[in-house]
Amino acid sequence: MNGDLIDLVLSIVSEIPEGSVATYGQIAYLADKPRNARLVGKILSISEYFGKYPCHRVVNHKGRIAPCFKEQKNLLQLEGIEFRDETHVNLTKHRWKI
Repeated sequence: MNGDLIDLVLSIVSEIPEGSVATYGQIAYLADKPRNARLVGKILSISEYFGKYPCHRVVNHKGRIAPCFKEQKNLLQLEGIEFRDETHVNLTKHRWKI
């Protein structure tokens, strides 16, 4: 993982508009690393060392929020994101249209 990739991923995440979510895979694709969704997750897990980014707007390919990110659900609900159940956002309605 290099600094340029970290900067690229975080700049992409910073573009996700309020009220929308993106998947780790979408971010990986936009970073020209289409099969590296887990790498995106790793970068987001250390994002606090690089500044403040809306990492709460990134979910897995099924819309599931991160189990270890306790504030994520509340932050998304404050932005108007609807959930299908306790842990999955409504991707049909809220997926970031790129």
